[in-house]
Amino acid sequence: MARPVSRSAATTAREVKVVYSRLRRRTYALALSDDLSGSQAAVLTRLHGEGPSSVSALASAEAISHQAISAILAVLERRGDILRSPDPTDGRRQLVSLTDAGVAHAEHTTTAREEWLARALQDRLTEGERRVVRHAMALLNRLAEPDSATTH
Repeated sequence: MARPVSRSAATTAREVKVVYSRLRRRTYALALSDDLSGSQAAVLTRLHGEGPSSVSALASAEAISHQAISAILAVLERRGDILRSPDPTDGRRQLVSLTDAGVAHAEHTTTAREEWLARALQDRLTEGERRVVRHAMALLNRLAEPDSATTH
């Protein structure tokens, strides 16, 4: 039987979720010189990090409809960022992969987001506060480990 969740744990969970969502939206909303939408940039960075993927797997990973991912992929294909090719294990499916230009755009997007966050941390927090953030990240990372639910 599961133990009841304390008020402080529930409050902390809400606060973490809210801050995570705000930071994610903020970094995705960065105006990039490539004129990519947040969704387009997310697909590029996912393909860059995880490698080729099927259209349905991308839609699922991005939590969007097949129609929405198809529209995103159409734009990325017109820009020359992706290629579609037959899946060697299932001829009915297509695999989506990055072109050299797509790799460059994904790396630019990732770098711009990391630079924004680093600059914000430097400009808005003291060194001591940044140490606290690093400590909090280590704790949150422990929560993200696969068997953290069964420990502690």
